Amino acid sequence: MAKNIKIIGIGSYLPEKVLTNADMEKMVDTTDEWITERTGIKERRIARKDQASSDLGLEAAKKALKNASLDPKELDLILVATITPDMFFPSTACTIQDKLGASNAAALDISAACSGFLYGLVLCDSLIRQGQYKNILLIASETLSKITDWEDRSSCVLLGDGAAALVITASDSEKEGILASSLGAIGSAGKLLYLPGGGSRNPATEETVKNRMHYLKMQGNELFKIAVKSLVDSAKDVMKKAKVKPEDIDLFIPHQANLRIINATATRIGIPSEKVFVNVNKYGNTSAATIPVALDEALQAGRIKKGDLILLDAFGGGLTWGAILLRW
Repeated sequence: MAKNIKIIGIGSYLPEKVLTNADMEKMVDTTDEWITERTGIKERRIARKDQASSDLGLEAAKKALKNASLDPKELDLILVATITPDMFFPSTACTIQDKLGASNAAALDISAACSGFLYGLVLCDSLIRQGQYKNILLIASETLSKITDWEDRSSCVLLGDGAAALVITASDSEKEGILASSLGAIGSAGKLLYLPGGGSRNPATEETVKNRMHYLKMQGNELFKIAVKSLVDSAKDVMKKAKVKPEDIDLFIPHQANLRIINATATRIGIPSEKVFVNVNKYGNTSAATIPVALDEALQAGRIKKGDLILLDAFGGGLTWGAILLRW
């Protein structure tokens, strides 16, 4: 059985359309100054009307497979982290499997909101270490613009679309891969961030549409406090498990939801700003896609080198949370 996992390919895709704060000023009662001061966001990417999450995920997957020099038929499993699937079923993973021609791969979706990518990475680690699979394609793809209430100024300024994918394989090296992980959930606080309509609780009716129940609902102030605590606690947990100190971390890639949350978390963990990767200003919150998109950008920017210790940290709807300590 494999001793660890190895990331052999990575790719990301962001839709071409850019929605700036100036554009937002024309849509709702807000200002660039207000958005920037409270969130750090300057612009976000928006998928076309004919683009679904599988389309974004497919583009990211193609890049990752090319980067890994791997044929789709060599894949054993496709996992897609998303809260904006193309439809309830078939899964977005099955749709991408078909479009890729990855006929030998099992396929399923993961619904853990912004923590979905980290949940998926831990699953990949477990399945590969057990010898169940050799090559796994992990995708995080979100089209949050499709469930955004563009009349709700408190939430619509935060969200964007994007996707990223990783090709993960078995490794015999003990010097790379996941050193420690920590996952959790606070189901009792689920209604601080949720989508009430469309499921079996509130199936689509004229009334649910009229009451705007098919859009994301969020209580930002309450979320902020829980988010920072969960991010800090999970980060400290994985560092304790791996017996490393904050100064040992080469790069901290947190979930990109809000610059104030990122800064507060890094300060409480004890990681200086120069070691924190931030791109929330360009893309806003893309849920499960934020960390892998940032990971791809950090690699392209030369911020990650072989042997680096990377801390990944997320919090999202569910409420879910997770952290991973990764040796590159």
